[in-house]
Amino acid sequence: MKLEFVKFKKPSLILLVFALGVVSTFAALRGFGKTLPSVPLNNLSQTVRVIDEESAVIDAVQKVSPSVVSIAVENRQLFDPLFGFSQPTSKQSGIGTGFVVSKDGLILTNKHVVAQEGEKYIAITRDKNGLEKKMPVTQINRDPFNDLAIIKVEATDLIPVDFGDSDKLKVGQKVIAIGNALGQFENTVTTGVVSGLGRGVSPIDPLTGVAEKLDDLVQTDAAINPGNSGGPLVNILGQVIAIDTAIADAQNIGFAIKINIAKQLIDDFKSSGGKISRPQLGVTYTHIPRDVALLNEVPEGELVRSVIAGSGAFAAGIKVGDIITQLDGRKLTDENTLSSIIRTKKVGDTVKIRLFRVGQTIDLTATLKEASTQ
Repeated sequence: MKLEFVKFKKPSLILLVFALGVVSTFAALRGFGKTLPSVPLNNLSQTVRVIDEESAVIDAVQKVSPSVVSIAVENRQLFDPLFGFSQPTSKQSGIGTGFVVSKDGLILTNKHVVAQEGEKYIAITRDKNGLEKKMPVTQINRDPFNDLAIIKVEATDLIPVDFGDSDKLKVGQKVIAIGNALGQFENTVTTGVVSGLGRGVSPIDPLTGVAEKLDDLVQTDAAINPGNSGGPLVNILGQVIAIDTAIADAQNIGFAIKINIAKQLIDDFKSSGGKISRPQLGVTYTHIPRDVALLNEVPEGELVRSVIAGSGAFAAGIKVGDIITQLDGRKLTDENTLSSIIRTKKVGDTVKIRLFRVGQTIDLTATLKEASTQ
């Protein structure tokens, strides 16, 4: 009887302890137990989300970084106040960033990064072993409209980036900027969000002192430092959705050119056999917004500051001080600018111009000529 009692009670005891353990554990997880602390499920969810986001950023950076290059100037003459210009130095001076768009050596950057004539530019990347690789720039093709440039290096094995769709960008979307910050720190990474769309700015070219109007930009709070110009702004999937191009005086405000503009430029460049051709009217101007126009009793439009000799505007009779109010029947406003309409045209197209001159409305016709890429 004793042996039978042991055989009967021991399994029962084990089952009882197991059952109590399951109940206690379940109750603790539900927050009702006394022996285990409750687990706040919302904190657990937030932690998992943060880890997932960090992993996605890391993956995106690792994907894009092999395609990012530093743009530098080599053999620049240094000026000594006592002895004048010195002999060219072999030390490179970092000035900007670019990224690979084709494995055979096409790299996209900002026009102002490679604007100086007579300089010897080089693109610097790193191989799989992390060793620095310098590639002399053999060709520079500048887009006079969009502060973009396509440069060429001799290569056959570069890794091109993946393009995203900038037309699908949303305010609040996570973005990552990668670039040669301050011209010294290669592939510096900053993160932020898309803080605005459709922005317009007029950054001043430090070499010429001329302010160039750029429209329909992406605004971001991801830190964009001098030297980041021409670098990629990418989404969480590691797709390039814009090109870093300017910073505002205020903190945490940077601007980037939408990648869809660059994609069209690259397609045109390839289809034309390696040439950037852009039409121009041939004027520099300042926009007169509606409120300023009302105060000064003039129409809203583009106040002509200068007219390029030999241009379509010059041949049509446009003068300094004219206010261009319409182009091909479209009223010129803050959103509908002269440059944005010209971008939709081709070299040789004829456009109808309505302008205001000393109290009179005048209609003219002009033929668009090819813009200089300098």
